[in-house]
This record gives sequence, C-alpha cells and structure tokens, in this order.
Amino acid sequence: MAQVLKAEHSEGYERRWWILGVLCLSLLVIGLDNTILNVALPTLSKDLGATNSQLQWMVDAYVLVFAGLLLTTGSLSDRYGRRKALALGLVIFGVGSTLSAFSGTSSALIASRALMGVGGALIMPSTLSILTNVFPAHERGRAIGIWAGVSGLGIAIGPIVGGWLLAHFWWGSVFLVNVPVVIVALILGRLIVPDSKDPHPSALDPVGAVLSIVGLVSLVYAIIEAPSHGWTSSRTIVTFAFALIVLTAFSIWELRSDHPMLDVTFFENPRFTAANISIVLVFFALFGSLFFLTQYLQFVLGYTPLQAGLRVAPIALVLMVAAPLAGRLVERFGNKALVATGMTFVAIGLAFLGTITVSSGYPHVLIALVILGLGMGTAMVPATESIMGSLPLAKAGLGSAMNDTTRQIGGALGVAILGSVFASSFASHITTALSSLPPDQVAVASESVDKALRLGVETGGTTGAAIIAAANQSFISAMDRGLFVGAATALIGALVALVWLPNRAHTPPEEPLPEELGQAEVRVGAAEVAE
Repeated sequence: MAQVLKAEHSEGYERRWWILGVLCLSLLVIGLDNTILNVALPTLSKDLGATNSQLQWMVDAYVLVFAGLLLTTGSLSDRYGRRKALALGLVIFGVGSTLSAFSGTSSALIASRALMGVGGALIMPSTLSILTNVFPAHERGRAIGIWAGVSGLGIAIGPIVGGWLLAHFWWGSVFLVNVPVVIVALILGRLIVPDSKDPHPSALDPVGAVLSIVGLVSLVYAIIEAPSHGWTSSRTIVTFAFALIVLTAFSIWELRSDHPMLDVTFFENPRFTAANISIVLVFFALFGSLFFLTQYLQFVLGYTPLQAGLRVAPIALVLMVAAPLAGRLVERFGNKALVATGMTFVAIGLAFLGTITVSSGYPHVLIALVILGLGMGTAMVPATESIMGSLPLAKAGLGSAMNDTTRQIGGALGVAILGSVFASSFASHITTALSSLPPDQVAVASESVDKALRLGVETGGTTGAAIIAAANQSFISAMDRGLFVGAATALIGALVALVWLPNRAHTPPEEPLPEELGQAEVRVGAAEVAE
C-alpha cells in the first residue's frame, strides 16, 4: 500500500544542483579510469614486461572486486551513511591510484587495481543514492540524465587523456591523474553534500553479504575466463555452476531472513526487473561494440591509440547529449516508450556497423556511433530511473548497487560473448583464406588479427600482402557477425521493455502531484507503485 510522507524537502534540496556537480565529479574519476587504462596496456606490456594474462588481470582485477562488492557496499551505505561511504571510497580509490602509479611489477599493479575496485564499489552506488534522496521525484529523471551523461563523458575523454599523458609522461601518470580529482571531490563533498541513510536499518546480514560477494565474483570470473577456456569446457561449466549454486543459496537465504540485505521480492515488481534487464542489455551492446571498434580502428584502419580514442569519442559525446534530454522526455512519454525506442536505435546502430566492409572507412563508423550513442542515452536514463523509483528512498544505496551490478555484468557478458563469436569466426575465416600456407603459419595467424598482420609484414612480398588482406577481411567478417548478434540482443531488450516495463509509475489518488506539493512537500519513492 502506498505510503505518503508530507514533509519539508530533504536536506540539501536548495543546493541540489551543486550537489549533483560534486556527485558527477566523483563519478567521472571512475569512468575516466576504466577507459584510460586500455590505452596504456601496450606501454605496460613493454615497460613492466607484462604477459597477455597479466595485462588482462590489470583490467579484470578491478572489475571482479568492483562487481563483487557492489551489493554489500550499497547496503552498508544505506545503513551507515551515503556521504561517509562516498568519502571512504574516494580515499581508497586515491590511495589505490597512487600505488598503481608507482607499482614496480605487474603483480603489484594488479593488487593496487583490486584496491581501486574496493573504492569504486563504494563511490558509484553512493553517487546515485545521494542523488535520489536529494532530488524530488519530478526532477529525478533530469538529474539521472545528467548523471548518466557524465558517465559517458568519462568514456569519451579517457582514451584522449590517456593518449596525451603517455605521449608526454610515464605510464604511471594515467593513474596519478585520478588523485587531484579525488582531492577536490573530497573537499567539496564534505562542504556541501548532506549525509543520508536508512532511518530504520535492519540488523546486519553477514551471511547474505558473503554469499553475494562469492556468487557475483564467481559469476563475473566465469564470464571473463570463458572465452579463454571455451564456453563448454569443464572448467567454465563448473565455475558457472558454482556461481549459480551460491547465488541461489543467497536468494533462498534472503527470502528466509527477517533482516535481508537484499529483499529479493523487489524482483516481483516488473518495473524493477525489466529495467535491470534493459540495463544489462544496453551495456552488453556498449562494451561489446567498443571491444570491436578499438581493434578495427587501430589494426585495420591503422590509427594510433590516441587517434582511435578521438574517433570513438562521438558515441560518448552523443550519449552525453541524449541522456539529459531523455531525462526530460521521460516525464512526457514514459519509461516503456523511451527504453524500447532507445534499444531499437541501439539495434539499428549495431546492425549498420555490422554492414561495414574493408573499404568502408571511418565515415561509416561515425554514423553508427551517432546512432548508438543516441540509443544508449535514450534507454539508460528511463531504465535507471525505473530502478531507483521502484524502491523506497531508504534503500536507495541498494537500488543504486543493483543498477551498477547489472552494468558490470552486462559489460562483461558483451565482451565475453561477442568476443567469443568474433574469435571463432575470425579463426575459421583466416584458416580457410590461408589454407595454402604452412600449418604453423596458419596457426599463428588464426590466434589474433595482430599476429596475422605481423606475420604478413614479416613475410613480405606478394605472400605477405595476401596475408594482410586475408587478416583484414577475416577481421571484418568476424566483427560483422559479432555485431549482428549484438543487434539481435538489443532487439530482445526492446521487446522486454515493450512487454514487461510499465510506462510510468502510478501516482495513487490520495498522493498529491508534485505541482500541488509546492516547495514544501515531496513524495517518497516508496509511494511509487508500478502499474
């Protein structure tokens, strides 16, 4: 039954837009770090002598810890205070960034990246939960739109900043750049961001916390490692089975507990569940497509890392514009219409990118990036607003953690699944194209487009040119196949939104509308009930 609370606006309401700026600055450091590292990987390989496996774990150590801790840190922020969680996260992230910058070995860098994951898991859900508590329901969509736009800004400027820093400084600068941002965010946060927490927290749920961490870490680890070991290998199947068993145990425990960390009955609300599925599929498409694009721009079109970063930026720049606009349009058109429309645009963008040929060039990519950015920005905001608006304000930290967890799982799935489709297709195409070469050369060329191109350069002459041409064509064919799989997935997301996602929250007759509340009363998120 809907509960209506007539009260003064929450603390910080008068300075809510300044608070949003601080939250966005805190969010920016995470988005910046996620993409800036990708540009530095070749340099790290050379300067630290890192193997391919170590390079992968420099990225994945952060992702594993970040995704595994999100539900726990979101729950703890609700209990002990969201501003405290944000400040602690910024401190840990800053320390981890400093240690990463001065790491002398690959193992030390992997460990410090894991520490940064702890900080990120405290920062990200805190920003969205504070936003949800500071902004009244009728302004929340616009605020989330700006929040989502800033997450796109981090994606855009990360490769550009990283490329510039590597051109002028040592590789540690890509981590050290986080420190001044953290310091500014800490100072401003202490001055203007109000603290908020669950006024009636339940008892701690350590069993639920442990089960969620073990289950989520196992799931993300299985997704990350599946392409390397094979999706049907015994190792992959056992890891997925273990993750499923632990997450099932977590769900059973939470259902039976009288003080659950995550009330799994939230998933009975179609507004909450369908929105989470949409977020998974949006980030599946985003990370999966970027996985192909960065390689295509560098290996096939021959751009440097900085040049490739500049040419990927339009997807995030368009997202930055589309997300705040979607925050305004959701008030007029509702969640269902915008999420379904956005996911349809994502499908169109991926399908168009999947028609690329060796001779297409960057203009074809640019058109696809604009369509993708428009679709992702349009879908992300109403889906996020649906998740946050379907939960009580007291559980905003947990709701934000769910939103962030689905982002991470969706992104990991996008890279893993589309990457696997790509790898198998590439190996098949190039093996057929180079069947006249010695088996050992074919085996090397089929491992990756990078090795195939190097083999072509080393071979030289007519044969070398043929190897390079085969590598480029095989890459394009494999990328196109992966992108069409991504497009089909995005269409499924549009159907999920059309079928299950309510168009907008229902405001009960006894609850006054925001205009009637004036400047003195606000509606609590718990009063929003899915149609």
